Amino acid sequence: METITTQPPVRVPANNAVTKRLGHWTTQRRFQVRAHRGVAVLDLRSPRIQAGDIEVEVDLHHAVLKLLVADDAVIDDWDLRRTDRSKVKDGAGTAVTVAGRRVIVTGTMRRSEIRVHRSGVAILSAMFSRAYLADLRRAHRERDFPPDDALFPAESADVTDDALFPAESADTTVDDPTRTA
Repeated sequence: METITTQPPVRVPANNAVTKRLGHWTTQRRFQVRAHRGVAVLDLRSPRIQAGDIEVEVDLHHAVLKLLVADDAVIDDWDLRRTDRSKVKDGAGTAVTVAGRRVIVTGTMRRSEIRVHRSGVAILSAMFSRAYLADLRRAHRERDFPPDDALFPAESADVTDDALFPAESADTTVDDPTRTA
């Protein structure tokens, strides 16, 4: 007989504050977001998140939840209860042609908003944060960034000086978390 152990959801409070979870910050698939007059940003693009549907349970009141997802992610908000002027803003909406990972959003929203950012907008949202800039400064100070041939392969195919440019750290937010190699 198999016993199924369910791990508790990752709790993200954002009461009268801005809470950002960017980069490779978790491996869980279940989240609880509670925000009252605050902003919460969840980066769900990491390949380290376990396979399967991602479940986000929300309790938002005068708040904003920003979901950074992959281009092919499907947002399922059927069980989301909205009151007053609450809305889910997704630029792609139902125009996602190839269905990828499903993000199920449940819970309640009161005068709140969920913004879904994909591709370039998601990368820019992650880049314009203090954590990203601090990590970028650290990487520059420690010379911990990818070599030129990783950035411009056609222009500098003869550059092989790995001692000058060491491999990028696995836990850095400088890298795009959707990149698997």
